[in-house]
Amino acid sequence: MNIKRVIMLGDVVGEFGLAALERQLPRMITEYKADFVTVNGENAADGFGMSEATLNRMFAAGADVVTSGNHVWEKREFWTVLRNEKRVLRPANYPAGVEGRGWIIIEKNNVSYLVINLQGRKMMTPIDCPFGTFDAIFNADASSCVALGGAHSNEQSAPVVLVDFHAETTHEKEALAFYLDGRAAVIAGTHTHVQTADNRILPKGSAYITDLGMTGVTDSVIGMDAKICVERAKKHIPYHMECAQGTASVQGIVVEINIETGKAVKIDLVNQ
Repeated sequence: MNIKRVIMLGDVVGEFGLAALERQLPRMITEYKADFVTVNGENAADGFGMSEATLNRMFAAGADVVTSGNHVWEKREFWTVLRNEKRVLRPANYPAGVEGRGWIIIEKNNVSYLVINLQGRKMMTPIDCPFGTFDAIFNADASSCVALGGAHSNEQSAPVVLVDFHAETTHEKEALAFYLDGRAAVIAGTHTHVQTADNRILPKGSAYITDLGMTGVTDSVIGMDAKICVERAKKHIPYHMECAQGTASVQGIVVEINIETGKAVKIDLVNQ
């Protein structure tokens, strides 16, 4: 078998998360002999959204593609970056005309990787259907990629399909995973910032995890200052959220993929 290893990491939260990524990811790429890396960066800039500087730091650390979610719109000045930088994605199922792109095909070391960013609708803004959006992208040809919010870096096919599904509920994540089983090599959930222990290979060969977790401070509430979060929950008052400070971990998965079939053969948790 011709095996490639892919690392997918959960939401980077604030400066401490970025610093952990910069410290750990280069070592992890060497340790796991990783061929391709995706990082969800939607909370990298002070816990809400991204900036051009934080995006560049994630690329410099080793990310090949940076995915996102509903918080990608927080920094209005970042919208220009979304428009111009093909390797940063926003969810593909936002309506037509929204800044940025939702998928990209990248060739690296003679292997094509199709990375698709989708967003859920349960307990979130009810945007376009992630199921139908995946179908449209998966069946698209190069001539239609712009209309579908995508970008090609080459004209080759993409046998390795990686999906970041930024969604709230376990139900919706698992349902999409079974719908994509056998077509995507990996379906990885993001958004909740809590790493789940259900990493597995689905019946038709797709690797799946409900949530990658986060790259952020461990002693926190989803990367945010725990004291502030407690007060918000107790008093139902929207105190300003601030990123936690302290020791940060890097969470996600490493997946082994048979590129001859486009199917996963192994999925392991990363928590360092």
